[in-house]
Amino acid sequence: MRKLLFFIGPAGAGKTTLAAAWARRYGGAFLDMDTLLRPAAEAIMTLAGQDPTDRDSPFYKKHCRDLGYRITMDAALENLKLGLDALVIGPFTRESEDRLWLERELARIGADTESVQVRVLFVHLPDEAAYYERIRARGSALDVWKLDNWAQFRPSLAHRTIKWELDPAHVCYWDNSAPLSEERLAELAAFILGEEPSGL
Repeated sequence: MRKLLFFIGPAGAGKTTLAAAWARRYGGAFLDMDTLLRPAAEAIMTLAGQDPTDRDSPFYKKHCRDLGYRITMDAALENLKLGLDALVIGPFTRESEDRLWLERELARIGADTESVQVRVLFVHLPDEAAYYERIRARGSALDVWKLDNWAQFRPSLAHRTIKWELDPAHVCYWDNSAPLSEERLAELAAFILGEEPSGL
């Protein structure tokens, strides 16, 4: 069955790294919202006289945020229509609070959770200090606002409960503070595939 895999959670948690490790081993369309939105976001922000690397200000959230989710999910749904697995990476803050959001998205292609295997990983770190160190260490221009406005940014790091109508066994709250070992990848495979894969 085609799979829709969500790697969601706060900035710095390691969503993209975890999804990339899965994609390298098992394949699937790799749909990172930051990558898909970047050309449009930079153009919009530049034309508006804003910082093109800003991904956190109120202006960005008003004019670019929803576009990013639409682009990403349209790409995911297109792959699912072709019978391909789709790996979706992004924060999904508002979306994960909406009980019917996932149902509406799948309905766009006449699908539901019976015809698409959905798994959600909420990727997180144990505390605020761990997030700060990860974000600082990666040295991305997209993180400058976060570090300069930490008090304003830090509420986005809060742990969230995924409210979509899914079997609780299909949602995993993944502490990503440990190194991504073969053992950890086996745990990930056990969650997504429902069985311990061979060769790990």
